[in-house]
Amino acid sequence: MPFLGQDWRSPGWSWIKTEDGWKRCESWSQELERENTQRNLSHSIILNSDDEEIFSNEEQEYTSKKRKKDHFRNDTNTQCFYREKWIYVHKESTRERHGYCTLGEAFNRLDFSSAVQDIRRFNYVVKLLQLIAKSQLTSLSGVAQKNYFNILDKIVQKVLDDHQNPRLIKDLLQDLSSTLCILVRGVGKSVLVGNSNIWVCRLETVLAWQQQLQNLQMTKQVNGGLTLSDLPLHMLNNILYRFSDGWDIVTLGQVTPTLSVLSEDRQLWKRLCQYHFAEKQFCRHLIVSEKGHVEWKLMYFVLEKHYPTREQYGDTLHFCRHCSILFWKDTGHPCTAADPDSCFMPVSPQHFIDLFRF
Repeated sequence: MPFLGQDWRSPGWSWIKTEDGWKRCESWSQELERENTQRNLSHSIILNSDDEEIFSNEEQEYTSKKRKKDHFRNDTNTQCFYREKWIYVHKESTRERHGYCTLGEAFNRLDFSSAVQDIRRFNYVVKLLQLIAKSQLTSLSGVAQKNYFNILDKIVQKVLDDHQNPRLIKDLLQDLSSTLCILVRGVGKSVLVGNSNIWVCRLETVLAWQQQLQNLQMTKQVNGGLTLSDLPLHMLNNILYRFSDGWDIVTLGQVTPTLSVLSEDRQLWKRLCQYHFAEKQFCRHLIVSEKGHVEWKLMYFVLEKHYPTREQYGDTLHFCRHCSILFWKDTGHPCTAADPDSCFMPVSPQHFIDLFRF
């Protein structure tokens, strides 16, 4: 018979009628805790000083097997991927809707799994995963964390197969491994959702991914078609001016001697600095050579360390201010506004996380 106390939020105690009267039922957790305490005491009594070393070795072996078993069980569970084109973002309960939308729920429901296969959305998803790895990993639910690492696994395998964007993934894994090291070392001080053994195995998996990317060798394609060396100089110059990332220009300049010369163009780096940074920022970090020329290339990498660069993505999530709906740009959503285009607002990866701060 359940006994309800004065506090309506508590289910109260459970009671059983016996010959001696009503007795309160103890929970299974308390009984198990008492049994474990008795077993630990019996072990400490039975073992002597000669058996302590053998027992510690057996305990370490058991812990290792249990950690692998927990990780295997976690990986073999069903993946909870959704393929919704848009979601409603509600931050508080109303008479019509109860609860609120969290970052983990949005990450689960939006179709990020197939977004990594789209070249327009790839950089966007990678940047979002990197921001989550830096500050929001522990705020995700258990299902969202599992989906996070499953999506990351797809990204790593895609990079290993097509050899594209390895630098972005290396930066992501570096930030993720640093976060996991702090979490694993601070078990008990920080909030970890799930078994700590699973987090240790996740850290080992990330380190294995880093080693695979470190050993990645770019295979030279042998064909009789047109190559970069066959293009005229003005076309190669136009290609370099299309890049918005300075590291991409440096990497392309290592392909051929001609591209190396073109990648050192001062005007190219000046336009890149003007695209990402303001004039006030130039004045604070102005670098002038001995000949009196501004070192735009060196100044770009100095400014990059102090200020965020301008983000550019092929396709991003959008937020409708009228309907409070988050959706992918090319799929749209059923908007009820008279002028839907005026209500749409592009959502950067940082803005995506800020939407779910309460």
